[in-house]
Amino acid sequence: MSEKPIHIPVLLSETIESLDIKPDGIYVDCTTGFAGHSSEIAKRLTTGRLIGFDRDPDAVKAAEEKLKDYPHTLINRKFSTFDESLDEIGVGKVDGVLMDLGVSSYQLDTAERGFTYNVDAKLDMRMDQRQEVTARDIVNDYSEYDLYRIIRDYGEDRFAKNIAKHIVAARQKKPIETTFELNEIIKAAIPMKVRATGG
Repeated sequence: MSEKPIHIPVLLSETIESLDIKPDGIYVDCTTGFAGHSSEIAKRLTTGRLIGFDRDPDAVKAAEEKLKDYPHTLINRKFSTFDESLDEIGVGKVDGVLMDLGVSSYQLDTAERGFTYNVDAKLDMRMDQRQEVTARDIVNDYSEYDLYRIIRDYGEDRFAKNIAKHIVAARQKKPIETTFELNEIIKAAIPMKVRATGG
């Protein structure tokens, strides 16, 4: 991580108020990120404990620094491992859970992560860079049907079928390598009148 990210947690005071934090409680932040919410929770604990999940090693490293003076355990895994991870550290019951879902601005703003189409970068898009499969692999190797399903189900895009078809046609000429290349292919798959109105 080249520079320290600037992070402003969303709805911070409302979140802290809703959690009704007890000083001896155990609280889980399923999306720790850069510890904006987590640090505010941890500050209110005396004999309690904060447990944070994040799959991005960069975020875990930054959170560890921010939380170093507070009682905490950080788990560099997806929060879908919640039950097994808490079992492993001997926690059977918690007093509150927080999930701030979505990609972080740090991931979007770090061009080499390949999440943004504002900068031409290699197609990556891995939340956890220890994973082997990148967006480039998916775009170039998945079947047209699987691409359609992913775009339809996760992107909720009404032009999913046409986008998948355009991707497959483009990659037959050459592999799709960068965010700009993919963006141009997607633009070509969407009717001009929809693009003109911000679709």
